[in-house]
Amino acid sequence: MTQENQNPSPDHENASGDPQADANAEQVTPKTPEQEIAELNQKITELQDNFLRAKAEGENIRRRAVEDIAKAHKFAIEGFAEHLVPVTDSLYAALSTDAGDAKAFKEGLEITLKQLLSAFEKGRMTEINPAVGDKFDPHHHQAIASVPSEQEANTVVSVLQRGYTVADRVLRPALVTVSAPK
Repeated sequence: MTQENQNPSPDHENASGDPQADANAEQVTPKTPEQEIAELNQKITELQDNFLRAKAEGENIRRRAVEDIAKAHKFAIEGFAEHLVPVTDSLYAALSTDAGDAKAFKEGLEITLKQLLSAFEKGRMTEINPAVGDKFDPHHHQAIASVPSEQEANTVVSVLQRGYTVADRVLRPALVTVSAPK
């Protein structure tokens, strides 16, 4: 090592003997109150700007979510409607032909009904059609009347109107008559 590295020159020394600390001391100068106020005002301005940007972003997210929900409600039926269009076409075709043969007309209606039931199935819509003698279920059936019957009490005697569920939620209960208690 050279003599210079072992004994630094006196102009680079401070009270601790560290030339680097002396350089840092020269860079850190006390700030005037006006400078501190200006710096704090700048920080406040930056924080206010960041707050306003975050608030605007939150409002945009909320607005987009509301729009997405509205679109989902508006177009939720679109898939199901696509399955019903062929059924409508079949019904129009049946109405446009001359129904001279009742048997052919009935066959056409049966095919159209199969199309409709297929559309229901694709739309996760199922029929509630209890058999005679099934136990009355108030969650899926609506009793219209209680009639005397040889059957066990509270069982289905007849189905007046079929019910439907959509994705396990009752859209319309089946209208039934039930057997009265003996």
